[in-house]
Amino acid sequence: MLPQDLKAKVLELTPGDRLTLISAIVESLQDTATVQPERSGAIQRMRGLLKTEQPAPTDEEVAAMLEERRMEKYLQ
Repeated sequence: MLPQDLKAKVLELTPGDRLTLISAIVESLQDTATVQPERSGAIQRMRGLLKTEQPAPTDEEVAAMLEERRMEKYLQ
């Protein structure tokens, strides 16, 4: 159903039925909002898996790794 069709159908409802529909929509949105913290917790746990004792590479080291990879990729 297209949004325009849905809007036309909603306008055919009585004011009480429209309020009931609004309540149902708000409840459904609140249910989806509780899913976000679970997802956020999973992201935090994944970040913990990526932690190492080694320092992050410097810009020069990253540039050297990229250059090495390009040479492997394009010169073979």
